[in-house]
Amino acid sequence: MIDIAILTPDPAAEGDHALWRSALARLQAILSVHGMTAHPEPWTGHVDDASGLRRYAHVLPLLAWAYHHDHARWLRACATWQSAAVAMSNPAPMLAWNSDKRYLLELARLGVATPATAWTPRLTGEGLEAFFRDTGAQELVVKPSVSGGAWKTCRVRRDAAPDPALLDDAPDGGMLLQPYLPGIERAGETSLLFFGGVLGHAVNKRPAAGDFRVQEEFGGHYTLLQAAPAAAVALAGQVLAALDAPPLYARIDVVPDQDGRWLLMEAELIEPDLYLGMDPQAGDAFARALLATIHRR
Repeated sequence: MIDIAILTPDPAAEGDHALWRSALARLQAILSVHGMTAHPEPWTGHVDDASGLRRYAHVLPLLAWAYHHDHARWLRACATWQSAAVAMSNPAPMLAWNSDKRYLLELARLGVATPATAWTPRLTGEGLEAFFRDTGAQELVVKPSVSGGAWKTCRVRRDAAPDPALLDDAPDGGMLLQPYLPGIERAGETSLLFFGGVLGHAVNKRPAAGDFRVQEEFGGHYTLLQAAPAAAVALAGQVLAALDAPPLYARIDVVPDQDGRWLLMEAELIEPDLYLGMDPQAGDAFARALLATIHRR
């Protein structure tokens, strides 16, 4: 058996330990079928010394949840792993880059279609009004640029005063502003799962009535797509081509605008839910892509 590591949350941190342990068990079962034994390793135990990770044939950061609550330490860890040349997928520099959603601004400059996006180090009423004016939007989505699971993500209407806490409790890393896309209620968000650069499966995620967040913990409903929209796949391919290195795995989340044009919402390259429980191949494509990466090294 090939020993690999799966990075997990800080054991001392608050959170749903049963949830990530369930996800770990699913990954372990999938990889075991392909001759790999997956060992849990808290990412916080390898921030300044990577020697404990170098003994593994490969390291997957797939359960390194909650890094956004200690982003400075996460970036330090990524630098350590890069310096130690840890065999990791996705690579440490990509993990650092992808942990701040300002990467959307960079991808937009490279021609990737995204919603109009602005970043501010601290949100103000004047800044909100300026973005409303510049975009013509009647409603915005405001989110931390370093976040996960819709943490501190909210909708702000032009004709309503923003929650004072939104202005006073700015998280580290600043905030992103985007026009709210009503299409997410009508058509949902589509996630395209790629393994070794090849599309594996696609999942459509729709929010609960009256909500805009598609995560299951907020009542989101998920459906496996029999075929992914060709234009959405083309956009995802453009995103992957813009990356500095080919990722082992990627979840590309896209939504249609009011004209039906697909827009990139997020490129999840660190610890995305790969929806392997819905995968018609039961994770086979992911495991085979991982094995191919290990053998190439």
